[in-house]
Amino acid sequence: MKPTPERTSSPSSSAAPALDRAQAASAAQFDRQSDRYGKSHILAETSDVTAGLKGVPVPTGGKALDVATGGGHTALHLAKAGWRVTAGDVSPRMLENAAKLAREAGREIETRLFPAEEMPFPDRSFDLVAARVAPHHFSSPEKFVAEVARVLKPGGYFLLIDGSVPDNDPATEAWLHEVEKWRDPSHGRFLSRAVWESFVRAHEFAVERSELNPLKQPNLEWYFETAATTPENREKVLAAVRSVPPAVRAALKLGEEDGRIVWWWPRLTLLARKA
Repeated sequence: MKPTPERTSSPSSSAAPALDRAQAASAAQFDRQSDRYGKSHILAETSDVTAGLKGVPVPTGGKALDVATGGGHTALHLAKAGWRVTAGDVSPRMLENAAKLAREAGREIETRLFPAEEMPFPDRSFDLVAARVAPHHFSSPEKFVAEVARVLKPGGYFLLIDGSVPDNDPATEAWLHEVEKWRDPSHGRFLSRAVWESFVRAHEFAVERSELNPLKQPNLEWYFETAATTPENREKVLAAVRSVPPAVRAALKLGEEDGRIVWWWPRLTLLARKA
């Protein structure tokens, strides 16, 4: 069967909102590295999305928005589940790749160019908004949540999956933040589960699921290549790994396997419903 072509409705660069410094850094970084986020990327495995949306029905004609879609893996997953999907990102190259991924799978999605903090949609446009392994790049997570609340219909769902930090562990949070900024300067900050819950509750969401689970990261060298980490910053990260405090090492299960540096990344899955 011939694949259904994607519907692309991306505003021109002149029509797109002006980006702040953090948004522009993310757009540039992911334009450069977009080809690293293809079918073999770790995010192509979407069982976390299935688990996060367990019990969430797909309404007839249900519309979903995937914010900061990256390579489009979450958008494709939602389209396969029966949602009418709009995939957004600040990176034009990422949107091209997301559209290609959907097209090759015979699915139809719409793509739009916008930052997470300024969504170009009317109020109450969507039944579901998802953001997966991207909010740590956002310049204003609070404003992002406000936009999610605005574009969601009453009773709609918000699914957040992202790297986080262990609860009540400031030492691990500080170490992880420093290392992530060296690895990828467009990184913003991992937020704790408590902070994300406070953001959604402030916008009259009811938290239905909030889980912090470790996710094994395959190889530090792979992460260097994915982010195009500079040689200077690679040395800073490796030095930090060598001198990591014992409590932080234990919290992240940081170690070596077959000569490779591996660790367990705290991953937050939060599902909230708009009142």
